[in-house]
Amino acid sequence: MSSKITANGISINYRFDGPEDGPVVMLSNSLLSNLTMWDDQIAPLTAAGFRVLRYDQRGHGLTDAPEGPYSIRMFAEDVAGLLDALGLAKVHFVGLSMGGFVAQLMAIHHPEKIASLTLCDTACLMPPVSLWADRIATAQAGGVAALADGTLQRWFTAPFHTSQPAEIARVRAMIEGSNVQGYVGCAGAIRDMDQCALLGQIKKPTRVIVGEHDPACPVSAAEMLHQGIAGSDLVILRDAAHLPNIEQKEAFNAALLGFLTQQ
Repeated sequence: MSSKITANGISINYRFDGPEDGPVVMLSNSLLSNLTMWDDQIAPLTAAGFRVLRYDQRGHGLTDAPEGPYSIRMFAEDVAGLLDALGLAKVHFVGLSMGGFVAQLMAIHHPEKIASLTLCDTACLMPPVSLWADRIATAQAGGVAALADGTLQRWFTAPFHTSQPAEIARVRAMIEGSNVQGYVGCAGAIRDMDQCALLGQIKKPTRVIVGEHDPACPVSAAEMLHQGIAGSDLVILRDAAHLPNIEQKEAFNAALLGFLTQQ
């Protein structure tokens, strides 16, 4: 059951699973999703003894979607505020796509709150600006439903679309349930993001995970993160696109748990 708490000036929706005395793993969602995108990770993490904290990012799910502009730094301050409000000193932070943008800044601006980083299908820069301008205009004209087909094509490989229609339908409903104002604010933050020069400041144990066929945050973007973060490692998951935590959940969970249990 999820709950809400006020942090950094907004009401944030969050949920705990697993043993209360376990080390905390915090999961941060992608654009156009919510905390249910992590459903396939909960049982393996809690079985391994971790306490899992999920939340809906600003503009998503049941978290507030105030008017913009937003920034990735603002999203990081949301996380820091949420951890303070919940009385949590330190977490293993796992972010996918937009969640990974936030993870980078958490490690830079709030390193005392981060035990480790897992950066999944993410990047330090998301060009071109025109792409985000077009997506914002599409959402404002036709709602987030107008973005669903293109998003699903990027998120999953063609074989997964064919073999898992029920899962595609579930994810489509999650996308179409997104808030237009929240999407516009978040897309603007991603449009304006450039964190590549900051990667050298990340000093936390880091694993970079990417689907080999991700067109949104491709392997080259993952390699840039890996090269920029000293001591990090890189795991490329076969037969997966932008959401390998759903498309190749067993391989993703093995890569995530293999890293977390080392920490």
